[in-house]
Amino acid sequence: MARLLSGMPRRQRLIGLWLLLSGISIFGGATFALWLDTLFQPQGIARLVLWAGCFSGGGTIFLVGLLLERQLFTPLRHLQVQLARLVANPDARDDYPPEGWLRALGPDLVRVREAWRNDRTRLATAHAEGARSAARIRQELETLLQVLDTPLLLCDHHRRILLFNQAAETLFEDHASLGLGKRLETLLPAASLQDALRQLPANGAPREVLVPSGERWLRAMLRRVPGSHGETLLTLTDTTAAWTSEMGARAELLDGLPRLRRHGASLTSAADALSALPEGAGEMRRRLERVIAEESQALGEDIEGLASLVERMQQEGERLVPLWSNDLWAGLNERRPAERQVTAVGMPAWLKGDASALLVLLGSLLDTLEATLGETALEGEVCLGNKRVYLDLIWQGAPLSERHLGEWQQQRLGALPLNPRVADVLRQHASDAWSLADDDGQHARLRLPLHAAERVGAPRPVAPPRPEFHDFGIADLPAPDAELAARPLRALEVVAFDTETTGLELRRGDTVISIGACRIVNARLLASETFDLYVDPGKPIPPASTAIHGITDDAVAGAPPLAVALPRFCDYIGDAVILAHNAAFDLLALQPPGAGIDLDMPVLDTLLISRALDASLDGHDLDTLAERYGLTFPPGTRHTALGDARVTAELWLSLLPRLEARGIDTLEKALALQASALNKEDACAS
Repeated sequence: MARLLSGMPRRQRLIGLWLLLSGISIFGGATFALWLDTLFQPQGIARLVLWAGCFSGGGTIFLVGLLLERQLFTPLRHLQVQLARLVANPDARDDYPPEGWLRALGPDLVRVREAWRNDRTRLATAHAEGARSAARIRQELETLLQVLDTPLLLCDHHRRILLFNQAAETLFEDHASLGLGKRLETLLPAASLQDALRQLPANGAPREVLVPSGERWLRAMLRRVPGSHGETLLTLTDTTAAWTSEMGARAELLDGLPRLRRHGASLTSAADALSALPEGAGEMRRRLERVIAEESQALGEDIEGLASLVERMQQEGERLVPLWSNDLWAGLNERRPAERQVTAVGMPAWLKGDASALLVLLGSLLDTLEATLGETALEGEVCLGNKRVYLDLIWQGAPLSERHLGEWQQQRLGALPLNPRVADVLRQHASDAWSLADDDGQHARLRLPLHAAERVGAPRPVAPPRPEFHDFGIADLPAPDAELAARPLRALEVVAFDTETTGLELRRGDTVISIGACRIVNARLLASETFDLYVDPGKPIPPASTAIHGITDDAVAGAPPLAVALPRFCDYIGDAVILAHNAAFDLLALQPPGAGIDLDMPVLDTLLISRALDASLDGHDLDTLAERYGLTFPPGTRHTALGDARVTAELWLSLLPRLEARGIDTLEKALALQASALNKEDACAS
């Protein structure tokens, strides 16, 4: 393979050969001139001519070599770089005009380049015009899918994910197995789901299955897409809370009903026996009366428990959902004029409530407070109690009287269905309302106790819509279990990765502190499906290393160790082929000796591939190749794991057309090519 791709000899070899010939010629000429000078002992001009003639051969070789290097070989190498750049990145605008004896090719090369770019532009324009209508429809559908609150997954008949929306991304937050082209069974490995998929009818009839996902239970509605090539649509619902609540209440009911039956049977038997007792059976009558009293008391207690259970079921219903208090205050202020806003104070917290009902109730409460207190500034605060959260409205002045509170609780909330009273909404939340004075003697507050939610921390900001969340071309790729070696390069799922370490002495204790990766599916770099994780090295990071990658001890504090991070990275890789620049270094970093970690998937190395393609060119480090192919590092991303992984992925996509032009179109051929370039010459390049 290397012989087929070999072009010009390496520059160092040519220069070495040239200097060697020149040296031999000059040395030979000097020896020959010395011999002639000794033999004939010429004088004056004759001696000068003799020495000049003997040195002329070596000098000519030196001058001709210098001329060829300047006027031919160097321009040829620059032309090779130019052509490689043109093939790999036709849109790169930094052109280099031919030099030396190739200068005359400048206009022809410009004409070829411009013609190529014009053809590409016309083709792109034609594609854009032809697809504009379809793109508009697709965009509308994409927008619809992305704003849907229901998580959606679309899989092909190999169960590779073709589409997922933002709700699904939120549902599987931080789950490394969610991504285009990844297998559904790695995301939802439940056997019940796999069985349901195998038995799914082709006519689009839905099937429902309850699927465990970590500590959650998801209700999955499956249906085959009619008229497709076996694609399946899954809509998911998180039923954990409802399921837990239902199961808890059902279990308590099942436990309670036998007791009620037993008490009822005992009462009936005791009453029957009591009625059948003859006169004079005083002791037996007292015993039966005692039994009736005890069973009646137990029956009353169980009925009270049943009532509490029903009330708790109502309180824990699906309408009471976790709410972030700041969101509640913001929603309340959106409904009110600017001069009558509630100022949120104190620490925000999670609580459970019916958001729409609480907003109407608080609006009613604010109207009542303003009618009673006049226009006054109001503050809202959330105080944490024992299993409860107190929602307080604070004002300067005296507490609200019980009469006003009683009148407020009888108000009807016409904005809610069935026109409930304030007291009804409070009862739905198992709440009450009272007013009290603050310790400072100047302020008072009205307090609503509500259920606390188990969640902690502020809600995560809403991520912007993903630039890509579907790729229906994945369905046309070879089956996942097809022979990997024969798979076309463009059909490969590739994970480009890079690591940052505490130093370069991996065999002397340096270790990983950051792993970054991105995925290529269907020959397309997925911009947002990335893996970026700090790793705790378990020791201080040398300042010299921090100066290169900018990662400090504080940055990795609290990060998982490599033993925890690597399984997550393996989940992210899935069935993909991995790609790196100077992969040997990164593989050694991820598989330290004695760690028992084995990344056994095929590995592509852009350094080796570049060397095999352009053996006559110098410079195959990442910076040089990025400049050669017109790739750029966004500011601040060089020497970061994710930044280098992204450029490595772009470099691979730039090398693809050059590989295919040489008939290297399968993984097997690509691995053979890079193996032909394997030596230790560039082992330290990165």
